[in-house]
Amino acid sequence: MKPLALLDARAVRFVLLDIDDTLTTDGKLGAQAYAALEALQRAGKRVVPVTGRPAGWCDHIARMWPVDAVVGENGAFYFWFAEGKLVKRFLEDESARARQRRELQKLAKSILRQVPGAALASDQPYRETDLAIDYCEDVPPLSSDAVERIVRLMREAGLNAKVSSIHVNGWFGRYDKLATARRLFMERFGVDLEAENHHVVYAGDSPNDEPMFGFFDNSVGVANVRRFPGLQPKYVTQAEAGTGFAELAAHLLRTP
Repeated sequence: MKPLALLDARAVRFVLLDIDDTLTTDGKLGAQAYAALEALQRAGKRVVPVTGRPAGWCDHIARMWPVDAVVGENGAFYFWFAEGKLVKRFLEDESARARQRRELQKLAKSILRQVPGAALASDQPYRETDLAIDYCEDVPPLSSDAVERIVRLMREAGLNAKVSSIHVNGWFGRYDKLATARRLFMERFGVDLEAENHHVVYAGDSPNDEPMFGFFDNSVGVANVRRFPGLQPKYVTQAEAGTGFAELAAHLLRTP
């Protein structure tokens, strides 16, 4: 990983970012990080959070934050707010989502029986498409073996499973953060992210950001990404979490 100072940001027009422990710090969205979002958008950058957080949160984010759209539940949908209206684009229809939720509820009970100390994420009631098991957000941190067991149980049940900085997320479907970010940019903005790769920065911190780190030439880890040694964003900030994101924004905005 290279120091952030080496990132040539002169061509950057799009800023994609994770939320938990990338934009937030210790579970809070601070004024400095929020102001960074607003400053980026005011400078003409398109700003899009790409998160594992639920539809209920993303409704609020799309409506209230200075962003151009939001991808949620690790790629299950994207929302945007335009002309005073919230627009939702799910990859699966409502009947499929309802059927999958029933299956996920059964699996959740099984996982919680088999992994002592794990719990449903507190935001699970606001999810449309995935199962989020809390391993350190509102419960005492589980061991790495316990986290891997949750991942294994999800995959044995036919789910995609990804570890974030706070949850293990599992879902049915062949999508992830990258696939839906690419779909959003093509459908909503008419932008091919592969062709425009050098115009994009992605900021993240955890294993569910791995597809984004691998795809984007200007991928950035906030400093706490180092807690996951296998992750290799191209650049890394000096500061952690929301302060690290503000550092990235300042770097982008200093560029003429």
